Amino acid sequence: MARSEEVSQSEEVVPSEEVAQSEEVAWSEEMAAAGLSMTVTHSNEKHSLQVTPREGNSEPVVQDLAQVVEEATGVPLPFQKLIFKGKSLKEMEMPLSALGIQNGCRVMLIGKKNSPEEEAELKKLKDLEKSVEKIADQLEELNKDLAGIQQGFLAKDLQTEALCKLDRRVKATIEQFMKILEEIDTLILPENFRDSRMKRKGLVRRIQALLAERDTVEQNVCQETEPLQSTHFCQ
Repeated sequence: MARSEEVSQSEEVVPSEEVAQSEEVAWSEEMAAAGLSMTVTHSNEKHSLQVTPREGNSEPVVQDLAQVVEEATGVPLPFQKLIFKGKSLKEMEMPLSALGIQNGCRVMLIGKKNSPEEEAELKKLKDLEKSVEKIADQLEELNKDLAGIQQGFLAKDLQTEALCKLDRRVKATIEQFMKILEEIDTLILPENFRDSRMKRKGLVRRIQALLAERDTVEQNVCQETEPLQSTHFCQ
């Protein structure tokens, strides 16, 4: 009886191969259900993401990854191209584990977060921004020229003509700014064009700040011309 009890206890202590496999499967499913931690690179950005399966799924699939990527990067799912080890992830219902994607893996994203229509509007705004910065450079040159006159780097008999030219150049900048503002007003940007709308708002603020700077330059030019009292000034 003692020998029989010993054998029985031994059989209870050592799990069968089937039990071990069952526990391993259960552990794997638990890990998959908890999601995968991975890094997604997009342009020069890196995003650490946690991808969990949808309700009813035992593990995350490509679509789960794509949705998390959209939230993190702003690139809509239809415009995404996800690449893992040189291969494009195209089958949305393919489990990530079947593709060899595990915790700590790195996936590359190619794609723009805006539609082609919004990209076209953004290009228009970027072109206008370049024009604005050119005018900003002109204002900086005007300030330098005015500072040179104020510091006496130009002979008195030449200051009247120089200030006259400065006055005309300052007045020309406001016409340029107004033209750009008119072009901005003609842009029709839908509510979902968030990047374009933010770009336009920032550009308008930049122009407003430069207009204030332009006004200051014009006032300073006027202050310099008053003592000269030339009847032929700027005619």
